[in-house]
Amino acid sequence: MPDVAVVGSCMIDLITYSSRLPKPGETLLGLKFEKGFGGKGANQCVTAARLGASTVLVSSLGSDSNGQEYLKKLEEENINTAHIKTQENIHTGVAQITVTSSGENSIIIVQGSNLCLSGENVIEAKKHICSSKVLLCQFEVPLLATLEALRVYQGHGTSIVNGAPAVNNVDPDILRLADIFCVNETEAELMTGMKDLSISTAQQAVDKFFSLGCNTIIITFGAQGAIHASSKNKTAIHTPSETVKAVDTTGAGDAFLGALAYYISNHPGLSLQECIKRSNKIAAQSVTKLGTQTSFPSRKELPSELFS
Repeated sequence: MPDVAVVGSCMIDLITYSSRLPKPGETLLGLKFEKGFGGKGANQCVTAARLGASTVLVSSLGSDSNGQEYLKKLEEENINTAHIKTQENIHTGVAQITVTSSGENSIIIVQGSNLCLSGENVIEAKKHICSSKVLLCQFEVPLLATLEALRVYQGHGTSIVNGAPAVNNVDPDILRLADIFCVNETEAELMTGMKDLSISTAQQAVDKFFSLGCNTIIITFGAQGAIHASSKNKTAIHTPSETVKAVDTTGAGDAFLGALAYYISNHPGLSLQECIKRSNKIAAQSVTKLGTQTSFPSRKELPSELFS
């Protein structure tokens, strides 16, 4: 049975590297183009698998060549693909990504086959989902599928929901059922209505999330690390990240969440703050390389103390 069950998206990444982001109406000459594998669900699942977790992915691919390539890739990552559905007459989800020379990125996604993931697909995977130590979900698939996964999993382990891409007026049951709700600062601003959110003002956002029904909230701040708080102790705790030279921040949040799921499932003796600290290190490693899944480190590439 899996350590981590992921209910989420698969995307083909179309990545353009440029000196900077274009202005509205402007055409820029790019530096390089690459095609890769992405999608928040698959990214987080791949990260957990590379760190040593046994994983199962509940997802939806198109019947095109991209879908066939992706399925093969997931099998090569030793991910259980028994609950990945191939949808007829629809393309696999795609993400158009622009990465600047400074490591910033801009992303447009077209969900494609990800929109076909249903509550029925989740029910079919119930045995694998409920036997896992951690359930990990995001907002790149229909929220009804995410909600169904949280309902069937309740009481079986630790559920983590990544509120990305940000959604206004999220079903309160999602926030109530998720043991941990995680967003970055931009997503937190959208959901709370705050502007210019920072580490120093994060407590206000935390209080807002608790008023919405969250149990434990994590807000990531990129290179500044993350803050977290639980409904038992509502004081925000800051866990900084190490400083690295970033070349591509694409997928860093997914690396963090996949690592978090790994640590919670495989190192139950660690505190949540220690899990966040180690996950920050995994995310920091990912931004030192180009690409999305190509930047995620494997266990053998990392210091042994991260697994003690």
